[in-house]
Amino acid sequence: MQTWRLDDARQSLVLAARRERLPEIVYWGAPLPDSDDPREIAVGHAIDVTGGMLDENPDLSICPEAVRSFPGQPGLILRDGDGTPLLPKFCFAHAEQGENSQSLSLTFKDQANALTYTAHFALDPLTHIITARAVLEAESPVHLHWLSAPVFPAPQQSKEMIDFHGKWCGEFQTSTTPWSAGMRFRENRTGRTGHEHFPGLIIPCDGATNTQGQAYGFHYGWSGGHKMIAEELPDGRRQIQFGHAARMEPDPATRFETSPLYATYSQDGLNGCAVSFQRHLRDRIVQFPDKNRPRPVHYNCWEAVYFDHNLPVLKDIATRAAKLGAERFVLDDGWFGQRDDDTTSLSDWEVDPRKYPNGLGPLIDHVHSAGMSFGIWFEPEMINPDSNLYRAHPDWALGSEDQTLGRQQKALNMALPDVRDFIFDRMAKILSDHEIDYIKWDHNRVLPMPDASQTRGSYALIDRLRTAFPHVEIESCASGGGRIDFGILNRTHRVWLSDSNDALERLRIQHNAALFLPSVVTGSHVGPRHCHTSGRIFDISYRAWVAAQRHMGFEMDPRELDAREETVLTEVTSWYKLNRDWMHRADILRLDSADPAVIAEQQLAADGSRFVVFNGVADTSAQIAPRPLRLTRLDPNARYKTHLLNRASAPGLSRGTPVIKERAIETSGAWLMSQGLTLPCGLPGSMWVIEGERLD
Repeated sequence: MQTWRLDDARQSLVLAARRERLPEIVYWGAPLPDSDDPREIAVGHAIDVTGGMLDENPDLSICPEAVRSFPGQPGLILRDGDGTPLLPKFCFAHAEQGENSQSLSLTFKDQANALTYTAHFALDPLTHIITARAVLEAESPVHLHWLSAPVFPAPQQSKEMIDFHGKWCGEFQTSTTPWSAGMRFRENRTGRTGHEHFPGLIIPCDGATNTQGQAYGFHYGWSGGHKMIAEELPDGRRQIQFGHAARMEPDPATRFETSPLYATYSQDGLNGCAVSFQRHLRDRIVQFPDKNRPRPVHYNCWEAVYFDHNLPVLKDIATRAAKLGAERFVLDDGWFGQRDDDTTSLSDWEVDPRKYPNGLGPLIDHVHSAGMSFGIWFEPEMINPDSNLYRAHPDWALGSEDQTLGRQQKALNMALPDVRDFIFDRMAKILSDHEIDYIKWDHNRVLPMPDASQTRGSYALIDRLRTAFPHVEIESCASGGGRIDFGILNRTHRVWLSDSNDALERLRIQHNAALFLPSVVTGSHVGPRHCHTSGRIFDISYRAWVAAQRHMGFEMDPRELDAREETVLTEVTSWYKLNRDWMHRADILRLDSADPAVIAEQQLAADGSRFVVFNGVADTSAQIAPRPLRLTRLDPNARYKTHLLNRASAPGLSRGTPVIKERAIETSGAWLMSQGLTLPCGLPGSMWVIEGERLD
């Protein structure tokens, strides 16, 4: 028997292999003492054999093999170059263990089919994220149908799993599915990460909540469509597989590699998984041009003017936005070609002389004179049939001639070097000719078919632009949250979480996205008084505080604001600027609200010295008075001073005098976590903001 283990302060991962076979993960959970013998762990992991079964249990290995009688989903499905199905049988070749038992590479060979399989594991001791990926190499080209990242077992002490679905303006909705015999199979074949199928999975053990209990988390860092399998075998064992969507590699090749699968174990509820993902994304994956630069407050003009670009109007709007506190002005769709609506000009990335007779310079100069930097919108991977480029190169469009359009457009074939060169040259000219430090990079339709080479081509274009213009930040937008994953965020610096600027919808979307995303990359804007996507009307205070929970911005016509609204928005923006440095390094902790009408979170500073709680009222409470709100992750023995920042917002129906409505209170962390804060009544569509400071 061969064994290996990875350890940090949070968790241990033990792998064991019988004879020369692929190993199984025989333990993954709370840290084990060094004295534990991995061979004993492996022996103790084995389950019984009974009637109606094989004479031994097939290995639930890191790449389960059909040839070894594995009864569930295999980790690899492929065919030879002539189409003959292959049933690989891998045997051990060699292993490389990194320093401090925190990285491991295992290589196995199938001599008969001339195949090599390698699994890589790396455990980050600070973020507690395990990064796992698989590589398949062949001596002659083979056709790949399915390759899973290294397979992890799912816990037996769990009754359900949580994954994610959604839609345009309704991303990051959770699906809770009970475990049962058989397979939970989810596949996204849209060619992008997708509103509908975020590539994440949380498995809470029995009794786990946001703040307590054991949980396991997974995220597949790939932007082109994925497949997830959560399977319970007839013998009760469970496996988790993630990989590219099936049949994404149409051509035979000699090398295939999965994207990274990020996995983590938590002993303090879903928040333990969330904090690991947040920190790993922020500190290990996103590469800011200047990580010490404060994240600027955005102004985006889309919901103010749409395609109706008028230079005097845009200058007026920019002046007003700067006065409210904006630090970056983003010119959205409509500045190029003959772009008066969404039917034309995508791929014709030249400034429209009708709207900008003197080019973009006068607007950019005005924005700079107002103290703001300048950003601009592109949708580089797309093309309208009504465009100069399409008329010259219809062969550059991806898919069939008679395909169904999406938002009046097709996708460019990003696998073609000529396409990438053309788009790079057009974008590079705009970026070279103007002082631009930000791109809103959009992707407004699903692809006609999934193809991994499309995603790799898009990655290559972004990488090339990043190299040529290292100071330019990029936002990943795909009709809002349609392309959010750790793969795209390795190349970009912000995500547009949703096209919905409805503050109530945004509150829920942000709350669920915090299971994976830190505030520093999560764009959130103050929308119009009358929301364009839902038709609802919310007070400026609610809209502003929801936006201030993340990377704050505005996306409305500032000319609609009355004097009170200007004052409130300016005050909240000023508060955000004073606090953003520590908040963008803080952990976002979802709170267990005893009132289902409340969506609450606590942002805790990295050093534990301060926190802010956002208590969002999303619906009418079933009971008369608010239930206490328990906080989390505080020092139980420390003293904290807590005050209600926006107590003046209490509605007329709040007639009582809970102490926090009148003054700050000083209590122990134990009291805040056991009893919790008693807040005033709040109406649906309101937010309480509570600041806390550690006193000792």
